[in-house]
Amino acid sequence: MSSIALPRPAARRSWPTDLPVLLVAVVWGASYLAAKDITTARTVLAVLVLRFAVAVPVLVVVGRRGLAALTAAQWRGAGLLGLILGGIFLLETYGVVQTSATNAGLIISLTMIFTPLAEAAVTRVRPSRAFLAAAGLSVLGVLLLTQNGGLSRPGAGDLLMLLAALARTLHVLAMARLKGIGGAAALPLTTVQLGTAVLVFAVLAAAGGGAGPWRTAASFGAREWAGLLFLALCCTLFAFFVQMWAVRRTSPSRVSLLLGTEPLWAATAGIVLGGERLGAWGLVGGALVLVGTAWGRGAAR
Repeated sequence: MSSIALPRPAARRSWPTDLPVLLVAVVWGASYLAAKDITTARTVLAVLVLRFAVAVPVLVVVGRRGLAALTAAQWRGAGLLGLILGGIFLLETYGVVQTSATNAGLIISLTMIFTPLAEAAVTRVRPSRAFLAAAGLSVLGVLLLTQNGGLSRPGAGDLLMLLAALARTLHVLAMARLKGIGGAAALPLTTVQLGTAVLVFAVLAAAGGGAGPWRTAASFGAREWAGLLFLALCCTLFAFFVQMWAVRRTSPSRVSLLLGTEPLWAATAGIVLGGERLGAWGLVGGALVLVGTAWGRGAAR
């Protein structure tokens, strides 16, 4: 079949950039299953401390010049964003422990719907009918996804993932509107955010929030360490550097489109690798979420 969207030479040139970005979406989709596999309700804080204790020092070393160039206002703004980011990781990790990896990945994709709705509320610009229809389709999909084949309340994990999607929306809006971070480069800004989040996790863990990081690390076997290193190296360091590299080589919208396939890979990992089952209504709900978020992304643009 001949190419429709792009001429053949352009399509060939795009592959070296598109493939790593698509791989980021794949590892992010698999991250829900990986986190669920190595984490319990008692070890959430410990796993988060360990995950980012591996990643943050690398970012500090690589981006030390950018960190030194940040102004006091940029440090404060990035620190505030880090507090929000810490809340997102807490909600996501506690949520995935209490629900399926498939549900987690699909529900969190509602961020793509919530963000334009929140932006419209702030700017007082009414969303298009197509976008509102897409949002309604996505919400219906989540309701079907969390029913387990019958009329029931969504589980605690599903609700936590919904709150995480709302927190992600707040984070996106804050990044766009915080004047203090204006002019800051992506690398130092992200490093300060992740560093702030690690401090939050460490303080909560020290205050008695479940098992301690070092005791948890000592109890890990090869499987748990493999999962932790996957989260730290692939889902954090690799993903971040690929995004920075790709945005410079292609358009942000193209990167966003490829990363938008994350919920599809989350569902694939949960079903194929995790042995999760959605049931007939769950499959319909998952499909509606994917269609609704893709439609809503296009309508928002």
